Amino acid sequence: MSSHATPIPMTSSACGPLSGVAEVPGDKSISHRSLILGAMCVGETTISGLLEGDDVLDTARAMRAFGAEVTDLGGGNWSVHGVGVGGFAEPDGVIDCGNSGTGVRLIMGAMATSPITATFTGDASLNGRPMARVTDPLALFGTQAFGRKGGRLPMTIVGAAEPVPVRYVVPVPSAQVKSAVLLAGLNAPAKTVVIEAEATRDHTERMLAGFGAEITVEDTDEGRVITLTGQPELQAQHVDVPRDPSSAAFPVCAALIVPGSDVLVPGIGLNPTRAGLFTTLREMGADLSYENERTEGGEPVADLRAKFSPDMKGIEVPPARAASMIDEYPVLSVVAAFAQGQTMMRGVKELRVKESDRIDAMAKGLRANGVEVEEGPDWWAVTGLGHGNVPGGATCASQLDHRIAMSFMIMGMAANAPVSVDDGAPITTSFPIFEPLMAQLGANVARGKA
Repeated sequence: MSSHATPIPMTSSACGPLSGVAEVPGDKSISHRSLILGAMCVGETTISGLLEGDDVLDTARAMRAFGAEVTDLGGGNWSVHGVGVGGFAEPDGVIDCGNSGTGVRLIMGAMATSPITATFTGDASLNGRPMARVTDPLALFGTQAFGRKGGRLPMTIVGAAEPVPVRYVVPVPSAQVKSAVLLAGLNAPAKTVVIEAEATRDHTERMLAGFGAEITVEDTDEGRVITLTGQPELQAQHVDVPRDPSSAAFPVCAALIVPGSDVLVPGIGLNPTRAGLFTTLREMGADLSYENERTEGGEPVADLRAKFSPDMKGIEVPPARAASMIDEYPVLSVVAAFAQGQTMMRGVKELRVKESDRIDAMAKGLRANGVEVEEGPDWWAVTGLGHGNVPGGATCASQLDHRIAMSFMIMGMAANAPVSVDDGAPITTSFPIFEPLMAQLGANVARGKA
C-alpha cells in the first residue's frame, strides 16, 4: 500500500453460518523468496501460485530493477530470468518496498555482497520500522548502510566489493534477519554460518537447497546451526507456491467463532515453523482437522476443516511457539475473546516492531470492544467472555497494518454489534481477495463505517 493511498474504512457485522471452500492466496514468505532466488539463478525459474499482493509485486519490481527479467504470465504464473549469484546490476532509481519488511530486508541481504549501491524506501509504516537488525550483521560482510536516525528508511546500502564470510548468532528469533544473512552469504567466499537459539520459519534454507546451494542444518548445544557454502551457481527451478497459512488463519478463525460454520481451506502449507496457530487453536478446543495430508514442493500441506467451536478455553501459549505463529497472534487474540477464561501469550516482543506495535493496536481495539486485556513489554493476556458475550460496537485503528485490519473484521462477524476499522486499505498488501472470499463464505464485510 502506498503511503499516500486513500483510507478505506470497513465494517464487519454478525452473519449466519460461514460455509464453503476458502481458496486463500499463495504463501507470502515463499512468494518473496521464489522471486529473489529466481533472480539469483542462471536461466528461467517458473513460479505458479504466486501471491499477487502489493508486498510481493513490490519485490517483483525490485528484481527487475536489479536486472532480472520478471514476467507475469497470468493466473498466478510468473517467469524469472535470473542474472546469477553476484550478477545484480545497480538500479537506476529508488527501490520502493511499500509495506513489506520481509521484502526490503531480504532484498538488502541479496544485494549486500555485490559491488553496487541501492537506496530503499517504503510507506509510512515501513519507514518507521528498524533496519539495524539486518544492517548490523550485513556490515560484518563489509556492507555499508546509511539511513535515517535509528536505522530507518529511506536507506542507502553500499554492497561489499570484497565480502568476507560471516559467523552470526541471531540475537532475537527472526526469519528475516537469518534469511538476509544467508542471502548475503551466497556471494561471499567460503562458508557463512548462522546460529539461532530458537528455530524460525525455514523456507529460505529449504529453498536454497532446492535451488542447488550447499547448505546444512544441525541442531547443537549452541542452537540451530545453518552453514552455507558461498558462491554456488544456483539452478533455475519450478516453484509451486503452497497456500499461505497466515492468510488461512482468518477464514479458519472466523469459522471457529461464528455459530454453525463449517469451512474447508484447501492446500495450506503446514511447515512446522509456521503452523503454531493451528496447534494452539486445537489445544484451546477448536474443531479443526487436517485432511488429505501430503507433501508438495518439499513442504507439508493439508486441507484444513474448521467448524464452529463454542466451548473453547483460554490457555497459556508456550513462549517457544512464538516464532512459528508470530503473525497470527492478532487474530488469535480475537478468538481468545470468544473463548472462556484467560489466554496468556508470552515471548512476543517481536510483535512490537511489526507493521505496527501489534500488541498495543490489538489491546486498544479489544478494550474498545469490551474485552479485558493486560499487557507488558514481552507478553499480553486476553480474558475471554465466551461465545455470545463480546459486545463489539467500536471503530479500531488499523495502524497501516493488514493483520490488525483483518483481525477486527473477523471479530465483527461474531460480536453483538458491528466492528469497524478506520482503514482497511493495507489488506491488499497480503490478502488482496480477503473481501470477496469472506463474502463468498457468507460474511458481512462492507466498506464504510457502521
